[in-house]
Amino acid sequence: MRLTLLVPELIWPEPNDQLTLRKMAAPGFEWLAARAAFSRLPRRAFEDVLAMQFGLTDAPFGALRLHGEAGKNPTSDGHWLCADPVHLRFHHERIVLADAGAFEIELDEAHAIAGALNAEFGDIGQFHVAAARRWYLRLNAAQPHHAEPMSTVAGRRLDDELTDKNGPLTRWLNEVQMFLHGHPVNARRQAEGKPAVNSLWLWGGGNLPEIPEPPFTALCSDNPLAIGLALAAGIEAPPCPASLATLLADAAPDDHPLVVLDSLLPPVLYENGDDWRNAFAALDRDWFVPLGDALGRKIDTLTLIAPTIYGQLTWRLHGKDRWKFWRKGAALPSIAKGLAEGTAP
Repeated sequence: MRLTLLVPELIWPEPNDQLTLRKMAAPGFEWLAARAAFSRLPRRAFEDVLAMQFGLTDAPFGALRLHGEAGKNPTSDGHWLCADPVHLRFHHERIVLADAGAFEIELDEAHAIAGALNAEFGDIGQFHVAAARRWYLRLNAAQPHHAEPMSTVAGRRLDDELTDKNGPLTRWLNEVQMFLHGHPVNARRQAEGKPAVNSLWLWGGGNLPEIPEPPFTALCSDNPLAIGLALAAGIEAPPCPASLATLLADAAPDDHPLVVLDSLLPPVLYENGDDWRNAFAALDRDWFVPLGDALGRKIDTLTLIAPTIYGQLTWRLHGKDRWKFWRKGAALPSIAKGLAEGTAP
């Protein structure tokens, strides 16, 4: 088997954060990193790196993610954007975006707001709610709109370069924000001390693409965007296995799956070091440690791709690399510090 793992935020983005990185035990990852060939590319968003595995640049994330929504896809035809609910707030004279992963929003609230938007702005397009946190907009007429993927902006300040501030959809969003300000759902949320859904993040516009000759035999993930990519490529999209052992139980020697392990992404977006440590420990126990035993046996080659603040990091191993006993692995905090200083781990 040739195995590719995509693990966003594999390295904690604050190398001097002793509360998170101090005494981190990562025997499996450190063993792999010590024996692997390492390379680093410029920083890219997780969504972009995922799409690039299928040869897509400037990918239509809206249509692809909607395509991967389980049983909630009205139609993938047309020009779709992700239209995710967000809360904008001022902090130190900057606007900071909180996506719906940072605050609670009920599904009935999402449907009420989207229904009102459809009634008010039906001349622009139609909103569709697939989940409380994931909304979509099908434009009546395609419009260009540049905005970074959600993983780039969630929890961060909005600088001018992050969005097409003079584009037609950005100007229209000003009207949407005024409309949302007066919506009864937001009035009730504010009365209850909850963040208002006072804007939308429109990103990833385009039509559903065709992906010929996919490089993988399957894509294992619970992420709707990843599932949509697999379906567009015509390959199987089973749920993410709980462990390497689960993946290998039904594997064939000529399989080449892409497994998306994205449990480290939310803790980084919401700056939760404890959750990141716990998620990393689970990945090391269930995936990285067993990979040391499987490499050169059931797994011929391993490619580990990690979009991080340090860049797009890649570790590649072949079966023969398991015998490189003379390579001594660095501790995870040392790897993070070296990356921050511009040196290879």
